[in-house]
Amino acid sequence: MTTTADAAAPTTRPVDPDAGSDDLPVPRPPLRDRLVPPLPDDGWWGWLGPLAVAALAAVLRLVNLGFPHVFSWDETYYAKDALGLLQGGFEQETVPQADQLILDGRTDVFTGNASYVVHPPVGKWVIAAGQWLVGPEPLGWRLPVALLGTLTVLMVARIGRRLFRSTLLGCLAGLLLALDGLSLVVSRTALLDGILAFFVVAAFGALLVDRDRARRRLADWAESHGPPLPGDPGPRLGLRPWRVAAGVALGLACGTKWSGLWFVAVFGVLTVLWDAGARHACGVRQPLLATARRDAVPAFLSTVVVAVGVYLASWSAWLVTYPSQSRTWTLTPGGPGFLPERLRALIGYHQQQWGFHTNLESAHAYAAEPAGWILMLRPTAFFTETVERGEDGCLADSCTREITALGTPVLWWAAAAALLWLLWRWLGGRDWRAGAVLAGVAAGWLPWVLLYRDRTVFTTYATAFAPFLVLGLAMALGRVLGPPDGSPRRRAWGAAAVGAFVLVVLANAAWLWPVWVADQLPYDDWLRRMWFRGWI
Repeated sequence: MTTTADAAAPTTRPVDPDAGSDDLPVPRPPLRDRLVPPLPDDGWWGWLGPLAVAALAAVLRLVNLGFPHVFSWDETYYAKDALGLLQGGFEQETVPQADQLILDGRTDVFTGNASYVVHPPVGKWVIAAGQWLVGPEPLGWRLPVALLGTLTVLMVARIGRRLFRSTLLGCLAGLLLALDGLSLVVSRTALLDGILAFFVVAAFGALLVDRDRARRRLADWAESHGPPLPGDPGPRLGLRPWRVAAGVALGLACGTKWSGLWFVAVFGVLTVLWDAGARHACGVRQPLLATARRDAVPAFLSTVVVAVGVYLASWSAWLVTYPSQSRTWTLTPGGPGFLPERLRALIGYHQQQWGFHTNLESAHAYAAEPAGWILMLRPTAFFTETVERGEDGCLADSCTREITALGTPVLWWAAAAALLWLLWRWLGGRDWRAGAVLAGVAAGWLPWVLLYRDRTVFTTYATAFAPFLVLGLAMALGRVLGPPDGSPRRRAWGAAAVGAFVLVVLANAAWLWPVWVADQLPYDDWLRRMWFRGWI
């Protein structure tokens, strides 16, 4: 999803990280500066800015997190599965009225029989950690997801800083994610999508750090070695721990939801293409072939093989408890006969899960066409409660409490427009940053659009690629802001435009806050926030 623009760019093209004006030609910078442009020299601000944005995200995600005291949306599955894992190491069937019993403080709600689940266990172990720490109550099962959602905002701010070589644009991306209603609501709910987003963003950030380190090594080699001779593929880059870290994060992403597989594929290709671009910039001929010789196998081992190993390790508890489980469904072990029984049973289990995911076509009121996710055509209502006049302080004819996983519309619509600009920057300007952002969006969105249109899906799945949307939007706003060396008038107008947009996003978020956190509203006030029929 990127190009070898580092070497092929015209000698007069600026490489300003804020994507400023191309009007005035400038000399081409040295190879090292093209391979690894310096990070912003802003001292503690590089951390204090992202931490301040993360602090805002923490407040929005943690305030009154235990309310409402219910199982919201699919918490009825994941919170109970997590409690079953915590008590017995595997997901268990529950007795009738288990939801209410748990809300009343009871935990003896399991039959001891294994329940049939359709998602891997990592995300549910994360949710279980909160119940172990706080207890089996809404605050307990939501807390870990809220904390990971906050850390995702912090990572996006730091990733944006490294990606754009601008602390300001990094903090802007983090702020936009902090104010995104979809990411906020999912972070305040014990669902798997926010956990998946955390691991995906962690993998992307690790690959970005690896990119800088690998290119720094190549710059050292080029400066000491001189122009490579024909047929010279360049050096081996040795141990790359950040790429291994990305493989671990991708394995945990797949261990949360299988849709993490698309990120494994796309990010695996992305990191190899980045290496090819770096070798091309160093003068290596046939850089793709050289990368295949030097980097493809280590990249495959570091990302795909490590991810597979981590994924299999995430099923350890299932494998250990398998013989003692009194299963209530027919499980015919699949796979080669020479494998141990437990592994064959795990393969058979995966075959059943695959059949479920690919054939799920049951009608649902909040099913959403994937092509419309990015425009928020059909958000998902997690919780709705009607309060009659005179009850709980309601002074209107009727009042409503609702949690709707609705992305901040102004933000998402602007991000949709920014995607078109990113495509132009990538295809026309060969901007690797645009390609990197588009890769994240493509991995999280396009498979649903192209392959699973007939499956029952929900807008909440867009949580996984929302961080890449805000990164792309921040990059576009950087162009609006103008280059650091632009005229004061240009920068002033740019800053005014970007500041005005952020204020509009903030106002939009404040307006929708009640329907994100189940604040009580008179019915007419709630209806005013439902701008389109598809939101109801």
